[in-house]
Amino acid sequence: MAHDIRIVTEAELRGAVDLDLETVRVIEQAFGALSDGGVVMPPVMSMDLAEAHGEVDVKTAYVPGMSGFAIKVSPGFFDNPKLGLPSLNGLMILFSARTGLVEAVFLDNGYLTDLRTAAAGAVAAQHLAPELVKTAGVIGTGVQARLQARAAHLVRPYQRLLVWGRAADKARACAEDLARDLACDVRVADHAEGLVRDSQLVITTTPARQPVIQAAWLHPGLHITAMGSDQAGKNEIAPEALIRADLYVADRASQAETLGELRAAIASGLWDRGAPVELGDVIRGRATGRQAAADITICDLTGTGVQDTGIATHVMQRLSGQDVGTVIHA
Repeated sequence: MAHDIRIVTEAELRGAVDLDLETVRVIEQAFGALSDGGVVMPPVMSMDLAEAHGEVDVKTAYVPGMSGFAIKVSPGFFDNPKLGLPSLNGLMILFSARTGLVEAVFLDNGYLTDLRTAAAGAVAAQHLAPELVKTAGVIGTGVQARLQARAAHLVRPYQRLLVWGRAADKARACAEDLARDLACDVRVADHAEGLVRDSQLVITTTPARQPVIQAAWLHPGLHITAMGSDQAGKNEIAPEALIRADLYVADRASQAETLGELRAAIASGLWDRGAPVELGDVIRGRATGRQAAADITICDLTGTGVQDTGIATHVMQRLSGQDVGTVIHA
């Protein structure tokens, strides 16, 4: 028997969902569900295609109580701009959690991944950053730098934003874009160390394979969200910083051990604390987050399948009853 499958383009998805507090709530609930148990989330399938200067990640999760589950394919081919093509693309396929039939294909070119990743940064800031953030800093100058700065401002409306990147022209362009988006003072930092020392909330958004933040730069009252390390070999935070922090939190402990900042700390022989606290446990109150304003906290976001299922089912609910996308009968 034929059934309907909705095909939705990136432009249509951009009209249906944006980075707002509702999206943050959806991702917060997805992390909470991961803490509750019953989630089926296999390890990330990740391919590092060095010859093509590319990588491909495949993520999925079944979440009890959600009407569907998503499988997300996310390629990044970083020489594409030389060909006039975007570095990132990809899609999400939403299946019925009851029948396993395909319900929708979201040809988002990474847009939904960008949203759910930025929303995770907001969730981390909401639960771990100091209550009062006067100055925030973002290290990196790409799409996620812009989105993470916007997301953090939703939950910690800082007054000043510092931007730093290895390419000064890209840092200036990023700062100019964010100055238009945010009602605050946005400046380009001269160096990463000064940015960290002057900020209460720092987000790293780079594909770095050597740390962009050193342990000596940490100071009381600082929270760092590191979201760039999502493959073995990437490393944004010096391993010593994880030891110096009062609290290190992972989105998923098992992933952080193989893909995140924790991998480098384990490889260095410095980490001897066992499995780290998970963000979902902090959200649900099963683990303690920031205990004092002077605490130093770090959250490591490697990207989880529950985020993809969460955002995909949210989009499907938003599209319910609307004439958006192309419906095919399969």
